[in-house]
Amino acid sequence: MPRTRFSLSTLPLILLVGLLALPVLALLASWLPWGVVQADTGAILREMASTVLPGYAWTTLWLGLWVAVGAAVVGTAAAAAVTLFEFPGRRTFEWLLLLPLAMPAYVTAYAYTDFLQFSGPLQVALRETFGLEGRLLPEVRSLWGAIWVFTFSLYPYVYLLARTALGERAAHLMEAARLLGAPLSRRITTIALPLARPAVAAGVALALMETLADFGVTSYFGIQTFTTGIIKAWLSMDNRIAAAQLSTMLLALVLVLLWLEHRAERRMRFTAKGTGHAGATEAQPVPLRGLARAVVWGVCTLPVFMGFVAPVAFMLRPLASDWSVLPWDRFLEWAWNSVWLGCITAGLAVAVALALAFAVRRKPDLLTRGVVRLASVGYAVPGAVIVVGLLLPVGWLQARVPQWGVAALVTTTAVGIVWAYLVRFCAVALQSVQSGYARIPASLDDTARMLGAGSARLMSRVHWPLLRRSTAAAALLVFVDVMKELPATMVLRPFNSDTLAVVAYQLARDERLGEAALPSLALVVVGLVPVILLSRTLRGRA
Repeated sequence: MPRTRFSLSTLPLILLVGLLALPVLALLASWLPWGVVQADTGAILREMASTVLPGYAWTTLWLGLWVAVGAAVVGTAAAAAVTLFEFPGRRTFEWLLLLPLAMPAYVTAYAYTDFLQFSGPLQVALRETFGLEGRLLPEVRSLWGAIWVFTFSLYPYVYLLARTALGERAAHLMEAARLLGAPLSRRITTIALPLARPAVAAGVALALMETLADFGVTSYFGIQTFTTGIIKAWLSMDNRIAAAQLSTMLLALVLVLLWLEHRAERRMRFTAKGTGHAGATEAQPVPLRGLARAVVWGVCTLPVFMGFVAPVAFMLRPLASDWSVLPWDRFLEWAWNSVWLGCITAGLAVAVALALAFAVRRKPDLLTRGVVRLASVGYAVPGAVIVVGLLLPVGWLQARVPQWGVAALVTTTAVGIVWAYLVRFCAVALQSVQSGYARIPASLDDTARMLGAGSARLMSRVHWPLLRRSTAAAALLVFVDVMKELPATMVLRPFNSDTLAVVAYQLARDERLGEAALPSLALVVVGLVPVILLSRTLRGRA
C-alpha cells in the first residue's frame, strides 16, 4: 500500500471534496456548542421527543420494514423465475422487469391516486354499474398505499442484484445438486436462495435508502416521516434547529443502511470467489409446463404491470380524453428548466469525477482514497438532508458577513441548486468513471511517463480517448437523476424556474392530476433511456 503523504498538490482535491461533503459536515457540526446553530438544541430536541418525533420514527421504521419485505419478496421471486426456470417469454421478462426503474415513485403515486381515489374512474364506474354509494375501495393515500407504491417501484434494486447472484454463482451448484438427486424445491431453498442472500440484502438496503430519501410520495400521501418533517420544520415552521436535528437522525439511519449495503457487497464478493467455476455456464434453467409455467408467468407479470404498465396507462387517460386540459403552453418552459439544469450538473459532475478518479489513479495512497470516498457519501444522503446541510452554513455566513450576500447567491440563483445536485449525484458519475479506469491497464500510464508525458498530457492523450463511453454514461445517469430530483429542487430552485418534477408535484398536490400527467410522463420517457442501456448491457453479458 502506498505511503500516505500530504502534499500541496492534494490541497485542491481536499477543497473540492470539502465542498461536496459540506452539507454532511455542517449537520454534524450543528450539534456542537460552537457549531453553525447557536441555540438550546437540547430543549428543542426534548420538545420534539414529546410531540412529533415518536410519530416520525415509528412511521419511518414501519414504512421501511414493510417496503423491505415487499421489495425482497417481489424482487427475489422475479429474479429466481427468470434465472432458474425456462418458459416462453423468459428473455422478454428479463428486461421488462427493469421498467419500473424508469418510474419515479412519486409519479406512480400520482397515477394510482388519480385512478383509485373516491372520484376516480374506477370507483365512479363501480358505483354507476352496481348502484352503490360511498367509498368502495380503501384510501390509496395512506401508509399501506405508500408501501404498495414503494414496493413495486423499488423492487428492481433487489431483482438486479439477486438475478446476478443466481445466474453467476448458483447455476453450477444447482446443476450439481440435480445430478445428486436433489428435488427442485430443495435445490432452491438450500442452494439458490442462501447464495443470493447477500445480494438480496444489498438490494433491500438500496431500496430502503430510496424510501428514506423520498419526499414526493410521503408528502402527497400525508405520511409523517423524517423527510416530510424536515421540509415542514424548515419551510412551514421556520425552525432550522429542528430541521437540523431531524436531518441528523435521518442521516444516521442512512449511514447504517449504507454500512449494511457495503457489508453485503463484501459478502457477495466473498461468495463469488468461493463459488467461481469454469463450468457454471453449462447449467441450464429448468423447463416448466402446465400450472408451474402459469405461476411463473404471474410472478413476472404482476411487478411489471403494477410498477409500470398500470401507472403509465392511468396517466395516458387524461391525454386521450381531453388534450385541452393539459398545460401545453408551459410544458416547453418546464422541460427547458429541467434540461439546462441537468446538462450543467452532468457536465460539472463528469469533470469532478474525472478529477477525483485521476487523482486516485495517479496517487492511490490512503489519504487520496479516503478523501474521494468521502465525496461518494452524498448519493446516499436524502435531498432534504442535503438542503438543510447546505443552508445551515449559508445562513451562518449571512448572519456574520451580510455584505457578502451569500444567501442571495445560493438561494435565488442556479448556484445553490447545482451545488446540491453535485453533492447528491457526483458519486454516480464517479462510479461510472472509476469503472472505466478499471479497464485501462496501468502499463499505459507507465509507458506514457517513460516517454515524458506529464499529468495533463496523460489525461488528454491516453485516458480521455479510453474513457469517452464511461463519461458519456456518467453524464446520462446524472442528467436523468437531476430531472427526477424533487426536494432539493423544490427548495433551492431559482424564481420562476419550475422543473418537470416540481410542477408535477405541485399540480398533483392541488388535485389537478390530469394536468400532472404531462410532466410526469415526460419524466418517465427520460427515465427509460438508462433503463434501456442497462438492459442492453445485461443482455450483452449474458
